[in-house]
This record gives sequence, C-alpha cells and structure tokens, in this order.
Amino acid sequence: MRTPGWKAAVLLGALATGLAACVRENAPTETEIEADENAARAAEAVANPARSGEDRADDALRKPANVLAFMEVGPGDRVFEMEGGAGYYTELLSYMVGPDGAVIMQNPPSFDAFVKDIVTARVEGRLENVRISKSPFDKLEAEDASMDIVTWILGPHDLYYSPGGAYLGDDAGAFAEIMRILKPGGTFIVLDHVAAPGSPRSTGGVIHRIDPALIRQLAAEAGFVMTGESNVLRHGDDDYLANVFDPKVRRMTDRVLYKYKKPE
Repeated sequence: MRTPGWKAAVLLGALATGLAACVRENAPTETEIEADENAARAAEAVANPARSGEDRADDALRKPANVLAFMEVGPGDRVFEMEGGAGYYTELLSYMVGPDGAVIMQNPPSFDAFVKDIVTARVEGRLENVRISKSPFDKLEAEDASMDIVTWILGPHDLYYSPGGAYLGDDAGAFAEIMRILKPGGTFIVLDHVAAPGSPRSTGGVIHRIDPALIRQLAAEAGFVMTGESNVLRHGDDDYLANVFDPKVRRMTDRVLYKYKKPE
C-alpha cells in the first residue's frame, strides 16, 4: 500500500485546518447568543396571554418586541420606568424582570387626571413586582445607584409641558436624577417623537415632540455615554410639524431610540 506523499499530507492538513476555522467562524459569539436570548425573552413577554386585547392592538405600530430586545432587560433587573403613562410598557417590563426583579412605574402627580384608574386596574392584584411612584421628573423616588435600567418612553418632550400649569421638572435636573439612581454601568433607554431640527424646547409642550439633538445634549451634559441607537421606529415621511395626537400621524411618528450607559 502506498503511503500519502508529503504534498498529500500537507493538503489534508490544510483541509482539516480550514474546516476547523469554518466551524469556529460560524459558531455564534457570546454577544450573538445574548442578543438571541434578549429577543426570545422579549417575544415571550409580548406573547403573554395575560396582556389585554387593547395593548395587543398597538403592538404592530409600537413594535415592543424590538424595543424590549434593544433594552436588554434581564431577569432580576431593577427597572425605573419614567413616565409609565397608562402602563403599556410597565406590564411588559414586569414580565421581563420576573419575580426576582422589580419595576418602579413613575408618573408626575398631575398625570392622575389622565391615567390613575387605568394604572390602578393594570397593576393592583396583577403585577406584584411593580411599585407606583408619583413624583416630578427631577425628584425620582429611588435610592442612589439602585437601578439597573432607567427607561423614558415617549417622555422627555414633556419636560416642556405644563398640564394645567403643573410643574413636571427641570430638564437638566431630570437627567441628573437618572444618573443618580442608576448603578455604575447601568443603562438608560430613551425613546421620543422627533421634532424638526432646531426646534425650540417649547415644542415639547405644544406638539409633544423634541429635537433629538437636545436629548443627546442633555444626556452628554449629565455624563452619559451613548452605546446604541435603533432605527426600528424611524419614519422619514413623518410631518414634523404635526401634533403627535393628530390622527394622520398618531402611532406613526418618526421616533428615536437611544441607549446610554452610566460610566463605571
């Protein structure tokens, strides 16, 4: 029997090395595995049968599975939800953090006129890991460095809104408070309706939009570091001068979604 020559041996060795390299290259990275796990948890939360039909009807336009996956919320996390509103995301966050986690759902006291009964019905006797907090945006009810994640969904523009003359909080003070309550390395997620570039701050109180440059400015001044941005809710054909409650753009506005970190 003839033994393979040195050329054949080299060729076989190269093929084996190449095959091993292909296997390594095709193996998912740790980051990819974590992303898949985040997406799976988000999809599971959105599919929870305890959610109302009304909430589910909004899913197609609000894309909660994408947003939650971007947040990277994990089991056991402590989440401070600024301006939770009627609780659409509160319930989803409650499912995401699970029984070992906690969600503090914040709204300014003046929002009781809009959402008090809705929030009570959603939370009491249903979401045991959720605590309701009523405070201005610049006086958050949480201990220093106690939160893994702070979310502010469709809300920063309301820093310039005064329903019935109510004071909701100072803008720089609010971002400083977010920094205060986050743990080192903690995550700040912000999502809001886009106003035309250069729009004044008062736009937030009139048509409920904000220039994304202002969000980035306030975050940077507070010491946050941007680590991510998602385009999942961007709509370039939006009318940036329309009130977000105008039926022609409602739930279809151009929205920015940013991720920030508090430095270690």
